[in-house]
Amino acid sequence: MPPGSAWADGTATPAAGSSAVRHAYPLAVRDASFATAIGLMLRSLPYAMARFGVLLAASVAAIVWIVVTFGGAAWLGTHVATVFGWIWLVLCLLGASFVWGAILRYVLHLIECGHVAVLTELITKGAVGNGSESMFAYGRRVVIERFVQANVLFGLNALVRGVVEAFHRTLDWIADLVPIPGLDSLSHLVNMVLKAATRYLDKVIFSYNLARSDEDPWRSSREGLVYYTQNARPVLKMAIWSVILERAMSVALWFVLLVPAGLITLALPQSARELGGLMTVLIAVLLAGPLRAAFIKPLFLIMMTVRFHATIEGQPINAEWDARLAAISGKFRDLGRDTATAMGQSRWAKLWS
Repeated sequence: MPPGSAWADGTATPAAGSSAVRHAYPLAVRDASFATAIGLMLRSLPYAMARFGVLLAASVAAIVWIVVTFGGAAWLGTHVATVFGWIWLVLCLLGASFVWGAILRYVLHLIECGHVAVLTELITKGAVGNGSESMFAYGRRVVIERFVQANVLFGLNALVRGVVEAFHRTLDWIADLVPIPGLDSLSHLVNMVLKAATRYLDKVIFSYNLARSDEDPWRSSREGLVYYTQNARPVLKMAIWSVILERAMSVALWFVLLVPAGLITLALPQSARELGGLMTVLIAVLLAGPLRAAFIKPLFLIMMTVRFHATIEGQPINAEWDARLAAISGKFRDLGRDTATAMGQSRWAKLWS
Protein backbone atom coordinates (compact mmCIF):
# COMPACT_ATOMS: atom_id res chain seq x y z
CA MET A 1 0.00 0.00 0.00
CA PRO A 2 1.28 3.51 -0.72
CA PRO A 3 2.31 5.83 2.11
CA GLY A 4 -0.61 7.63 3.69
CA SER A 5 -3.07 4.81 3.05
CA ALA A 6 -5.10 3.32 5.87
CA TRP A 7 -2.95 0.20 5.74
CA ALA A 8 0.22 2.20 6.08
CA ASP A 9 -0.68 4.46 8.98
CA GLY A 10 -3.33 2.48 10.84
CA THR A 11 -5.87 5.30 10.72
CA ALA A 12 -9.46 4.86 9.65
CA THR A 13 -10.32 6.46 6.32
CA PRO A 14 -13.70 6.52 4.60
CA ALA A 15 -13.83 4.23 1.60
CA ALA A 16 -16.28 2.89 -0.91
CA GLY A 17 -16.18 -0.42 0.93
CA SER A 18 -17.58 1.05 4.14
CA SER A 19 -20.66 -0.72 5.44
CA ALA A 20 -23.28 0.24 8.00
CA VAL A 21 -22.23 1.29 11.47
CA ARG A 22 -22.01 -1.72 13.74
CA HIS A 23 -21.25 0.24 16.90
CA ALA A 24 -24.90 0.15 18.01
CA TYR A 25 -24.65 0.20 21.78
CA PRO A 26 -24.69 3.08 24.29
CA LEU A 27 -21.65 4.54 26.01
CA ALA A 28 -21.78 5.89 29.54
CA VAL A 29 -18.01 6.48 29.80
CA ARG A 30 -15.86 8.13 27.13
CA ASP A 31 -13.00 9.56 29.18
CA ALA A 32 -9.99 7.21 29.05
CA SER A 33 -8.04 8.99 31.80
CA PHE A 34 -6.20 7.37 34.69
CA ALA A 35 -8.70 8.89 37.14
CA THR A 36 -11.60 7.30 35.26
CA ALA A 37 -9.80 3.95 35.33
CA ILE A 38 -9.36 4.19 39.10
CA GLY A 39 -13.06 4.98 39.49
CA LEU A 40 -14.13 1.98 37.40
CA MET A 41 -11.64 -0.22 39.24
CA LEU A 42 -13.17 0.77 42.58
CA ARG A 43 -16.66 0.06 41.24
CA SER A 44 -15.57 -3.43 40.17
CA LEU A 45 -13.33 -4.00 43.20
CA PRO A 46 -14.78 -7.44 44.12
CA TYR A 47 -13.25 -8.92 40.96
CA ALA A 48 -9.88 -7.30 41.65
CA MET A 49 -9.95 -8.64 45.20
CA ALA A 50 -10.91 -12.12 43.98
CA ARG A 51 -7.99 -12.16 41.58
CA PHE A 52 -5.68 -10.84 44.29
CA GLY A 53 -6.86 -13.53 46.70
CA VAL A 54 -6.27 -16.34 44.22
CA LEU A 55 -2.84 -15.03 43.25
CA LEU A 56 -1.82 -14.34 46.85
CA ALA A 57 -2.75 -17.89 47.82
CA ALA A 58 -0.76 -19.11 44.82
CA SER A 59 2.23 -16.98 45.87
CA VAL A 60 2.16 -18.31 49.42
CA ALA A 61 1.90 -21.82 48.02
CA ALA A 62 4.83 -21.04 45.71
CA ILE A 63 6.97 -19.88 48.65
CA VAL A 64 6.15 -23.09 50.50
CA TRP A 65 6.84 -25.02 47.31
CA ILE A 66 10.28 -23.40 46.94
CA VAL A 67 11.18 -24.32 50.52
CA VAL A 68 9.87 -27.88 50.23
CA THR A 69 11.33 -28.45 46.76
CA PHE A 70 14.85 -27.17 47.24
CA GLY A 71 15.06 -27.88 50.97
CA GLY A 72 13.74 -31.39 50.44
CA ALA A 73 16.07 -32.04 47.52
CA ALA A 74 19.06 -30.81 49.56
CA TRP A 75 18.08 -32.93 52.57
CA LEU A 76 17.51 -36.08 50.50
CA GLY A 77 20.71 -35.53 48.53
CA THR A 78 22.72 -35.11 51.73
CA HIS A 79 21.16 -37.67 54.08
CA VAL A 80 19.84 -40.35 51.72
CA ALA A 81 21.30 -40.35 48.21
CA THR A 82 22.01 -37.78 45.52
CA VAL A 83 19.70 -39.52 43.06
CA PHE A 84 16.74 -39.21 45.45
CA GLY A 85 17.36 -35.49 45.72
CA TRP A 86 17.20 -35.12 41.95
CA ILE A 87 14.08 -37.31 41.71
CA TRP A 88 12.34 -35.15 44.34
CA LEU A 89 13.31 -31.98 42.47
CA VAL A 90 11.98 -33.25 39.12
CA LEU A 91 8.69 -34.47 40.63
CA CYS A 92 8.10 -31.11 42.34
CA LEU A 93 8.82 -29.21 39.12
CA LEU A 94 6.41 -31.38 37.14
CA GLY A 95 3.72 -31.00 39.80
CA ALA A 96 4.06 -27.21 39.80
CA SER A 97 3.80 -27.11 36.00
CA PHE A 98 0.55 -29.09 36.09
CA VAL A 99 -1.02 -26.91 38.80
CA TRP A 100 -0.11 -23.70 36.95
CA GLY A 101 -1.02 -24.90 33.44
CA ALA A 102 -4.18 -26.87 34.15
CA ILE A 103 -5.74 -25.21 37.18
CA LEU A 104 -4.47 -21.76 38.12
CA ARG A 105 -4.46 -20.28 34.60
CA TYR A 106 -7.96 -21.62 34.02
CA VAL A 107 -9.35 -20.04 37.19
CA LEU A 108 -7.60 -16.71 36.57
CA HIS A 109 -8.84 -16.54 32.99
CA LEU A 110 -12.44 -17.04 34.05
CA ILE A 111 -12.10 -14.35 36.73
CA GLU A 112 -10.56 -11.95 34.21
CA CYS A 113 -13.32 -12.56 31.67
CA GLY A 114 -15.96 -11.97 34.33
CA HIS A 115 -14.20 -8.74 35.30
CA VAL A 116 -14.17 -7.58 31.66
CA ALA A 117 -17.90 -8.36 31.44
CA VAL A 118 -18.61 -6.15 34.48
CA LEU A 119 -16.33 -3.37 33.20
CA THR A 120 -18.04 -3.47 29.80
CA GLU A 121 -21.43 -3.04 31.46
CA LEU A 122 -20.13 -0.08 33.48
CA ILE A 123 -18.57 1.54 30.41
CA THR A 124 -21.61 1.09 28.17
CA LYS A 125 -24.51 1.45 30.62
CA GLY A 126 -23.05 2.95 33.78
CA ALA A 127 -24.42 0.19 36.04
CA VAL A 128 -24.20 -3.58 36.40
CA GLY A 129 -27.26 -5.71 35.68
CA ASN A 130 -30.65 -4.90 37.15
CA GLY A 131 -29.55 -4.70 40.77
CA SER A 132 -30.92 -8.13 41.65
CA GLU A 133 -27.66 -10.06 41.24
CA SER A 134 -24.10 -9.66 42.46
CA MET A 135 -21.19 -8.70 40.23
CA PHE A 136 -19.90 -12.27 40.31
CA ALA A 137 -23.30 -13.67 39.35
CA TYR A 138 -23.65 -11.14 36.55
CA GLY A 139 -20.16 -11.76 35.14
CA ARG A 140 -20.63 -15.53 35.26
CA ARG A 141 -24.06 -15.37 33.65
CA VAL A 142 -22.99 -13.09 30.80
CA VAL A 143 -19.89 -15.11 29.93
CA ILE A 144 -21.82 -18.41 30.03
CA GLU A 145 -24.70 -17.06 27.94
CA ARG A 146 -22.31 -15.76 25.30
CA PHE A 147 -19.81 -18.59 25.07
CA VAL A 148 -21.47 -21.65 26.66
CA GLN A 149 -18.18 -23.48 27.20
CA ALA A 150 -14.91 -22.26 28.64
CA ASN A 151 -12.94 -23.94 25.85
CA VAL A 152 -14.93 -21.94 23.26
CA LEU A 153 -13.98 -18.74 25.08
CA PHE A 154 -10.32 -19.77 25.31
CA GLY A 155 -10.24 -20.72 21.64
CA LEU A 156 -11.85 -17.46 20.55
CA ASN A 157 -9.42 -15.35 22.58
CA ALA A 158 -6.48 -17.31 21.15
CA LEU A 159 -7.69 -16.64 17.60
CA VAL A 160 -8.09 -12.93 18.33
CA ARG A 161 -4.59 -12.76 19.80
CA GLY A 162 -3.17 -14.50 16.74
CA VAL A 163 -4.87 -12.07 14.36
CA VAL A 164 -3.59 -9.05 16.30
CA GLU A 165 -0.04 -10.42 16.25
CA ALA A 166 -0.24 -11.06 12.50
CA PHE A 167 -1.49 -7.51 11.92
CA HIS A 168 1.29 -6.02 14.03
CA ARG A 169 3.90 -7.79 11.92
CA THR A 170 2.73 -5.85 8.86
CA LEU A 171 3.15 -2.40 10.41
CA ASP A 172 6.24 -0.29 9.74
CA TRP A 173 5.34 2.71 11.91
CA ILE A 174 5.30 1.01 15.31
CA ALA A 175 8.68 2.40 16.37
CA ASP A 176 7.34 5.95 15.94
CA LEU A 177 4.87 5.31 18.78
CA VAL A 178 7.49 4.20 21.31
CA PRO A 179 8.27 7.27 23.46
CA ILE A 180 11.94 6.39 24.02
CA PRO A 181 14.58 7.98 21.74
CA GLY A 182 16.70 5.46 19.87
CA LEU A 183 14.43 2.52 20.65
CA ASP A 184 13.39 2.20 17.02
CA SER A 185 16.74 0.53 16.30
CA LEU A 186 16.13 -2.13 18.97
CA SER A 187 13.58 -4.24 17.15
CA HIS A 188 13.51 -6.94 19.81
CA LEU A 189 12.46 -4.43 22.47
CA VAL A 190 9.76 -3.04 20.20
CA ASN A 191 8.49 -6.58 19.61
CA MET A 192 8.49 -7.22 23.35
CA VAL A 193 6.34 -4.15 23.95
CA LEU A 194 4.00 -5.19 21.12
CA LYS A 195 3.61 -8.68 22.54
CA ALA A 196 2.70 -7.25 25.93
CA ALA A 197 0.24 -4.84 24.29
CA THR A 198 -1.44 -7.76 22.51
CA ARG A 199 -2.40 -9.21 25.90
CA TYR A 200 -4.41 -6.08 26.54
CA LEU A 201 -5.89 -5.88 23.06
CA ASP A 202 -7.45 -9.34 23.04
CA LYS A 203 -9.41 -8.35 26.17
CA VAL A 204 -10.45 -5.08 24.48
CA ILE A 205 -11.87 -7.06 21.54
CA PHE A 206 -13.56 -9.37 24.06
CA SER A 207 -15.19 -6.29 25.63
CA TYR A 208 -16.49 -5.20 22.22
CA ASN A 209 -17.85 -8.71 21.73
CA LEU A 210 -19.78 -8.48 24.99
CA ALA A 211 -21.03 -4.95 24.24
CA ARG A 212 -22.43 -6.05 20.88
CA SER A 213 -24.48 -8.86 22.50
CA ASP A 214 -24.96 -10.56 19.13
CA GLU A 215 -25.99 -14.19 18.93
CA ASP A 216 -22.76 -14.86 17.06
CA PRO A 217 -19.69 -13.94 19.19
CA TRP A 218 -17.37 -15.06 16.40
CA ARG A 219 -18.78 -12.44 14.05
CA SER A 220 -18.54 -9.76 16.73
CA SER A 221 -14.90 -10.65 17.38
CA ARG A 222 -14.18 -10.45 13.66
CA GLU A 223 -15.79 -7.01 13.46
CA GLY A 224 -13.99 -5.88 16.60
CA LEU A 225 -10.69 -6.78 14.96
CA VAL A 226 -11.62 -4.78 11.87
CA TYR A 227 -12.49 -1.80 14.07
CA TYR A 228 -9.12 -2.13 15.78
CA THR A 229 -7.15 -2.21 12.52
CA GLN A 230 -9.09 0.84 11.27
CA ASN A 231 -8.00 2.72 14.39
CA ALA A 232 -4.71 1.01 15.14
CA ARG A 233 -2.59 4.12 15.62
CA PRO A 234 -4.54 5.83 18.47
CA VAL A 235 -5.42 2.56 20.19
CA LEU A 236 -1.94 1.08 19.86
CA LYS A 237 -0.33 4.32 21.02
CA MET A 238 -2.26 4.06 24.27
CA ALA A 239 -1.43 0.34 24.46
CA ILE A 240 2.31 0.98 24.20
CA TRP A 241 2.19 3.78 26.76
CA SER A 242 0.16 1.50 29.03
CA VAL A 243 2.72 -1.30 28.80
CA ILE A 244 5.63 1.03 29.57
CA LEU A 245 3.89 2.69 32.54
CA GLU A 246 2.65 -0.63 33.85
CA ARG A 247 6.18 -2.05 33.75
CA ALA A 248 7.57 1.03 35.52
CA MET A 249 4.97 0.81 38.28
CA SER A 250 5.61 -2.93 38.64
CA VAL A 251 9.37 -2.42 39.07
CA ALA A 252 8.75 0.30 41.67
CA LEU A 253 6.38 -2.02 43.52
CA TRP A 254 8.97 -4.81 43.48
CA PHE A 255 11.63 -2.55 45.01
CA VAL A 256 9.23 -1.53 47.79
CA LEU A 257 8.45 -5.18 48.55
CA LEU A 258 12.13 -6.12 48.93
CA VAL A 259 11.98 -4.99 52.57
CA PRO A 260 9.12 -7.30 53.70
CA ALA A 261 10.60 -10.04 51.50
CA GLY A 262 13.87 -9.77 53.42
CA LEU A 263 12.02 -10.12 56.73
CA ILE A 264 10.23 -13.22 55.44
CA THR A 265 13.56 -14.70 54.35
CA LEU A 266 14.93 -14.32 57.89
CA ALA A 267 11.98 -16.34 59.22
CA LEU A 268 12.53 -19.26 56.82
CA PRO A 269 14.40 -22.48 57.70
CA GLN A 270 18.18 -22.49 57.53
CA SER A 271 18.26 -24.42 54.24
CA ALA A 272 16.20 -21.66 52.57
CA ARG A 273 18.09 -18.80 54.25
CA GLU A 274 21.31 -20.12 52.74
CA LEU A 275 20.11 -18.82 49.37
CA GLY A 276 20.37 -15.32 50.85
CA GLY A 277 19.58 -12.48 48.46
CA LEU A 278 18.26 -14.83 45.80
CA MET A 279 15.52 -16.01 48.14
CA THR A 280 14.64 -12.39 49.01
CA VAL A 281 14.36 -11.48 45.33
CA LEU A 282 12.17 -14.51 44.61
CA ILE A 283 9.84 -13.72 47.51
CA ALA A 284 9.57 -10.06 46.41
CA VAL A 285 8.61 -11.21 42.91
CA LEU A 286 6.00 -13.59 44.31
CA LEU A 287 4.52 -10.83 46.46
CA ALA A 288 4.54 -8.22 43.69
CA GLY A 289 2.86 -10.54 41.19
CA PRO A 290 -0.60 -10.62 42.83
CA LEU A 291 -0.63 -6.86 43.46
CA ARG A 292 0.45 -6.10 39.89
CA ALA A 293 -2.03 -8.48 38.28
CA ALA A 294 -4.98 -7.51 40.47
CA PHE A 295 -4.60 -3.74 40.76
CA ILE A 296 -2.06 -2.32 38.29
CA LYS A 297 -2.72 -4.14 35.01
CA PRO A 298 -6.53 -3.73 35.14
CA LEU A 299 -6.13 0.06 35.36
CA PHE A 300 -4.45 0.20 31.97
CA LEU A 301 -6.83 -2.38 30.52
CA ILE A 302 -9.72 -0.12 31.54
CA MET A 303 -8.09 2.91 29.91
CA MET A 304 -7.55 1.01 26.65
CA THR A 305 -11.07 -0.42 26.65
CA VAL A 306 -12.66 3.00 27.15
CA ARG A 307 -10.44 4.50 24.43
CA PHE A 308 -11.43 1.75 21.98
CA HIS A 309 -15.18 2.06 22.57
CA ALA A 310 -15.07 5.87 22.38
CA THR A 311 -12.91 5.85 19.23
CA ILE A 312 -15.17 3.57 17.19
CA GLU A 313 -18.43 5.20 18.30
CA GLY A 314 -20.56 5.96 15.24
CA GLN A 315 -17.87 4.69 12.88
CA PRO A 316 -18.77 2.46 9.90
CA ILE A 317 -16.85 -0.72 9.21
CA ASN A 318 -14.60 -0.59 6.17
CA ALA A 319 -15.02 -3.85 4.26
CA GLU A 320 -11.56 -3.43 2.73
CA TRP A 321 -9.99 -4.00 6.14
CA ASP A 322 -11.88 -7.27 6.46
CA ALA A 323 -10.37 -8.45 3.18
CA ARG A 324 -6.88 -7.29 4.18
CA LEU A 325 -6.98 -9.13 7.49
CA ALA A 326 -8.25 -12.26 5.75
CA ALA A 327 -5.28 -12.02 3.39
CA ILE A 328 -2.64 -11.84 6.13
CA SER A 329 -4.12 -14.07 8.83
CA GLY A 330 -5.49 -17.59 8.62
CA LYS A 331 -6.82 -17.18 12.16
CA PHE A 332 -8.97 -14.26 10.98
CA ARG A 333 -10.48 -16.50 8.32
CA ASP A 334 -11.07 -19.12 11.03
CA LEU A 335 -13.27 -16.65 12.91
CA GLY A 336 -15.77 -17.00 10.08
CA ARG A 337 -15.52 -20.76 9.75
CA ASP A 338 -15.83 -21.47 13.47
CA THR A 339 -19.22 -19.79 13.86
CA ALA A 340 -21.33 -22.84 13.07
CA THR A 341 -19.23 -25.08 15.30
CA ALA A 342 -19.48 -22.71 18.26
CA MET A 343 -23.22 -22.23 17.87
CA GLY A 344 -23.79 -25.98 17.88
CA GLN A 345 -22.43 -26.40 21.41
CA SER A 346 -25.39 -24.98 23.35
CA ARG A 347 -26.19 -28.38 24.80
CA TRP A 348 -23.20 -27.95 27.11
CA ALA A 349 -24.70 -24.88 28.75
CA LYS A 350 -26.32 -27.00 31.45
CA LEU A 351 -22.90 -28.03 32.71
CA TRP A 352 -22.28 -24.39 33.64
CA SER A 353 -25.70 -23.55 35.04
